[in-house]
Amino acid sequence: MYRTVRAVNDLTARWARQAPAAGRNAVFSGPGAWAPLALLAAGSAGPAARELADALGVPTGEAAGAGRELLAALDRTPGVSSALGVWTRDRLPLEPAWTAALPPHSLGRITGDPDADRAALDAWAADRTAGQIPRMPVGATPDTELVLAGALTVRTDWIRRFQSYDARPGTGAWQGRTVAGLYRATGLLDRVGVADTAAGPLTVLKVLGLQGVDVHLCLGPADAAPGAVLAAAVRTAEHPARLRPGTVLPDGAPGPGLEAGRVRSYTRAPLLLARTVEFDLADDHDLLHRPDLFGLRTATDTGTGHFPGISPDPLAVTAARQSATAVFGPRGFRAAAVTAFGAAAGAAATRPPYAVRRITAAFDRPFAFLAVHRTSRLVLAAGWVADPRPPDPQPDDLDPDDLDPDDLDW
Repeated sequence: MYRTVRAVNDLTARWARQAPAAGRNAVFSGPGAWAPLALLAAGSAGPAARELADALGVPTGEAAGAGRELLAALDRTPGVSSALGVWTRDRLPLEPAWTAALPPHSLGRITGDPDADRAALDAWAADRTAGQIPRMPVGATPDTELVLAGALTVRTDWIRRFQSYDARPGTGAWQGRTVAGLYRATGLLDRVGVADTAAGPLTVLKVLGLQGVDVHLCLGPADAAPGAVLAAAVRTAEHPARLRPGTVLPDGAPGPGLEAGRVRSYTRAPLLLARTVEFDLADDHDLLHRPDLFGLRTATDTGTGHFPGISPDPLAVTAARQSATAVFGPRGFRAAAVTAFGAAAGAAATRPPYAVRRITAAFDRPFAFLAVHRTSRLVLAAGWVADPRPPDPQPDDLDPDDLDPDDLDW
């Protein structure tokens, strides 16, 4: 499984370098695209097979097994669910070896009725993502012979919830705005760390979830490109030993968004104060805009067929899209992605008695995030927060410095 995780994370890191545009939210799922791509690769031949193998990081002969391994691992992960679906026209013959690699009950039919086919595809996407993705990103056109789709959802609840407040950043891209802020405190300084990366110093705050899926909030230098920061975050998640934990960080400003030093306190416990923002993101990706990234350049040539392992009839990819969402709030994180491919025929009162160490981590400008399976380090979803949520109406503002020093157990 380690090899498959590394291959999926490699695709995620390459996608990360290209996905976020400055000033724009982004969210995507590498595993959500990798699993259906693996099934395509398993039935491919010729130049298309070589390109898909390069994109996936596994030989085409091993792609079906690696795809099944990934789906099985995802389904064993609490809070994560995955699904694969295939729809074909009755007239399209399928190779038995390829259909044998499909999960049970995953094969459906394209009827030729546009409204009925769209309703069936949309219902599958909504059902497999608990309504987070209500519409299949690819439809069935009159020329469509096959639709292949993968769905992935991630849900994790925080071990201890954040507190909400109206945040008003004083500097950076969000200066002058009021956004939905979150804050939380802990005595565990190693929940934050700093890594030296190709994008520069990277501050990583790990927010632990109950289901074994954690969310990493990652802040790079203010002048670093979003794609560079996000790609560096993926590599850091794979190699956590690169992080220097908060327990060894020097005083001052040891990383982006960090301030460290000693303060007076009524308890002996150190303090990590984290401030961030809520976000609710939705994104849509046309994978054919980056055909080399996904190994699809030759596969889209409709002048010939590229998938004899799927069908003896010639097939070429005519559509490939992913729709994805991510929500980060006081109680937890939710993400979903549906990736679909369409194929057509070719052609202070008193002085506190203790001096303690305090680190403040402020994510008050655009940052990257990852949803990471804690055990395997598989990056399930990734994205860039350029535009956080506005605050909900509240009767009273909460002050993030108003903390109970005894409530430090997350």
